[in-house]
Amino acid sequence: MKKNNHKINFINHIINKDFEKNKKIKVRTRFPPEPNGYLHLGHAKSICLNFGIAKYYNGTCNLRLDDTNPEKENKNYVESIKNDVKWLGFKWHGKEHYASEYFNKIYQYAIELIKKGLAYVDRMSKKEIKIHRGTLNTKGKNSIYRTQSVKENLFLFKQMRKGRFKEGSMCLRAKINMSSSYIIMRDPVLYRIKFVRHHKTEKKWCIFPMYDFTHCISDAIEKITHSLCTLEFENNRRLYNWILKNININFYPKQYEFSKLNLEYNILSKRKIKKIIEKKIIKGWDDPRIMTIIGLKRRGYTASSIREFCNRIGVSKKNNLIEICALEACISEELNKNANRIMAILNPIKIIIENLHEGYKENILLKNHPKNINMGTRKAIFSKEIYIDKKDFCENSHPGYKRLSLGKEVRLRYAYIIKATKVEKDNKGNIKNIFCVCDLNTLGKNPTDRKIKGVIHWISALNAIKAKFNLYNYLFLIKNPELEKNFLNFINPKSLVIQYGLIEKWSKKIKPGSNYQFEREGYFSADYKEFTNKNLVFNRIIKLNR
Repeated sequence: MKKNNHKINFINHIINKDFEKNKKIKVRTRFPPEPNGYLHLGHAKSICLNFGIAKYYNGTCNLRLDDTNPEKENKNYVESIKNDVKWLGFKWHGKEHYASEYFNKIYQYAIELIKKGLAYVDRMSKKEIKIHRGTLNTKGKNSIYRTQSVKENLFLFKQMRKGRFKEGSMCLRAKINMSSSYIIMRDPVLYRIKFVRHHKTEKKWCIFPMYDFTHCISDAIEKITHSLCTLEFENNRRLYNWILKNININFYPKQYEFSKLNLEYNILSKRKIKKIIEKKIIKGWDDPRIMTIIGLKRRGYTASSIREFCNRIGVSKKNNLIEICALEACISEELNKNANRIMAILNPIKIIIENLHEGYKENILLKNHPKNINMGTRKAIFSKEIYIDKKDFCENSHPGYKRLSLGKEVRLRYAYIIKATKVEKDNKGNIKNIFCVCDLNTLGKNPTDRKIKGVIHWISALNAIKAKFNLYNYLFLIKNPELEKNFLNFINPKSLVIQYGLIEKWSKKIKPGSNYQFEREGYFSADYKEFTNKNLVFNRIIKLNR
């Protein structure tokens, strides 16, 4: 067994018991997404679990695209899934697989069930089947087609395969138990007719197996030892086992369920995310406000921070709501160690230093990281005119105020102590300029005759370049929007606040997608989609706690 950062969970205990029974067992897992959308943080949890378990036991993990519904699937989703798995740092065993690779075999297994009298062709409509299936409180009713002969069912199913019937006119159902306390076992549909072009098989097939029929057979063909899925498939395990028991297949995977990921102030349902996009509340699947992998990547989250998050929250059989701060802590801790610092002013106001002459220009060394000297320094310009953030000035402050105000002193980060003397206002009473004096004896040292409590960041007018800052906040105003039927009513109207400010001039050389800490503001990422040296766009990853 290969030890790594994998956090031990209940699935490890199950596998350990399997090893006690069979020392030669070769652990094989799989990550089996449907290529009908983009992966999100919940998928990341499953990816980390499946690949992590395989690595821990020196086994293998397959990537399989369960492409059984051509209406909702396409090649773009396939490529995005593959890219996301790679970006997260995982490599699947061999080539990627597709459920559609096994369509011929799955079709033959359906024939086998029909010949055994365990499947039949039903002519009822989708609505009628649902009514006949009953509810949790009422038993289901047998279809009138349930007693058709094997010969009739074989003939009809083969005619379905040839495209002789209209879409929705009939389907193949398993013959199990319409009185079962588990609705999934009340003669579930195994095949349906769809005249839709498939991204892999093109027009070869006009009947397609249902996910539940396909999934267990695909696992068995690939000799998956431990089929790991979320708790929503717990009841489906009965059908999973029934299918494998009743077909002639020589490998029997076992399904185990774990809790799906629920994260505060977010939704992970692809259907609901699609609705938010359609309503133009967000800009697409890579919008940094949602928890898709591409959205998190664009916001500035790193693959290692997501892996660390998935490891920290662990795996259990109990559904719970994960605090958003658990995710934020992972990226904050990482970037605190390795992100270069930059001065950026999100809401600038000008300071004029009265005791410096026109044209005054001084180079000052700024640390790229306050605790890591190996990350080096950079030159900044100190001049007569500088900019600070408007929130760092108060004309008439209270006694405990630790930033700049009239008659009080504050230190400029890595530079001098200044004191505000007066302000200049426009005809509406808004402050245009703040006038200050600078104590030129305080560069790199503190005065002995007084104590300076506040430190603020700044940029020289000679060293400033315009930039756009996307300030992202939680998308929802409530902790668990997944529970709300009208979840759109709880959208945060300030989930994105755009500000135009200033940043150090050298920042135009930054590579798109790179992350930095803006001193006293937060961690930001150069938007890899929009950032250029002429269009500086930064996405706030998270705020600083200050």
